[in-house]
Amino acid sequence: MKKLCLAVMAMCMLLSCVGKNEKGAATEEATLSGLMKSDFVSEVDGKPTALYVLKNQKGAEACVTNWGGRLVSVMVPDKNGKMTDVVLGYDNIARYVANPDMNYGALIGRYGNRIANGKFTLEGTEYQLPRNNNGHCLHGGPKGYHAVVWDAKQIDDQTLELTYLSKDGEAGFPGNLDIKVVYKLTDDNAVDIRYEATTDKTTVVNLTNHSYFNLSGVPGSQITDHRIMIDADAYNPVDETLIPTGIEPVEGTPMDLREPVVVGADIDNPFTQLVYGGGYDHNWILNAAGDIHKVAARVVSPVSGIVMEVYTNEPGLQFYAGNAMTKAGDKGKSGVVYPHRGALCLETQHYPDSPNQPAFPSVVLRPGEKYSSECIYKFSLME
Repeated sequence: MKKLCLAVMAMCMLLSCVGKNEKGAATEEATLSGLMKSDFVSEVDGKPTALYVLKNQKGAEACVTNWGGRLVSVMVPDKNGKMTDVVLGYDNIARYVANPDMNYGALIGRYGNRIANGKFTLEGTEYQLPRNNNGHCLHGGPKGYHAVVWDAKQIDDQTLELTYLSKDGEAGFPGNLDIKVVYKLTDDNAVDIRYEATTDKTTVVNLTNHSYFNLSGVPGSQITDHRIMIDADAYNPVDETLIPTGIEPVEGTPMDLREPVVVGADIDNPFTQLVYGGGYDHNWILNAAGDIHKVAARVVSPVSGIVMEVYTNEPGLQFYAGNAMTKAGDKGKSGVVYPHRGALCLETQHYPDSPNQPAFPSVVLRPGEKYSSECIYKFSLME
């Protein structure tokens, strides 16, 4: 009965965006980004999927699907007033389900980033996780939160609430983790993502969003011309399998992004860390130190004039420059082929492999405690 009710609700949402043509036949209105809600109505693992549309008072739009809790599109104005989609993704649910590990726009968990050898010990018990990346566990494994159907409730025109119960033992993690994620499209053109979680057994948690951003408004372009600033005096160097080996200052290295730099300027520098990552794919230790009111990172496209600022209460930020995006290209929305380094990701988080590195900030969550995290992607224009 519950599944039937959910399916009916999804269909009602679809019908709410259907009008009639001159002859009285039903027609479906596309979203501002050109997406059709009907292309996201399906059933995965026995649960209904749908597309939810958020609109603010300034005419911006964000679309989210409850499969993987994914941000599918974000429409904001460029310097000429043209509404521009700044995130990569697919225009139908079938493509997302067929390519789950592309992670476009996905909610990531139970542990974003890598855990060495897929193992950690907690309160004397060793836990084994899936090993899906160079012998390590990446983003919670192949069936992480990016590949499950979240329960969704649209609170108002600008707010979507997603919930998911991650059961004890799922992907090897301990504890029933009760999660709530709220997407809000604010009137200052920001996508505000708030995470909450509680557990009935001591566990580890590190949730994030894996949106791929290209601010240029030029379909199929690279982001090597974007300028980036990350307010961080230090970062986590990694070994050749991208597991952190400690903390080092950025001073005097290509990892120093405290002043704006062009993404492509040093990305192929023979600096060992860039060689290991195939470019930027590291965690920066933010100077903001959890202050949500301070800019953690800023990205600018010189083509569109669009600026994206990142705010977070997390201590770290993973900057990934699309190094593993296939050079052959993946076909995304509107049939656009996404090239190598066709987008960048800025994932707010605790440090990679924290469960195995006591010197890093703790990711342990115990019964009676509440996990709380926030990430804001705010869009504006160059002055």
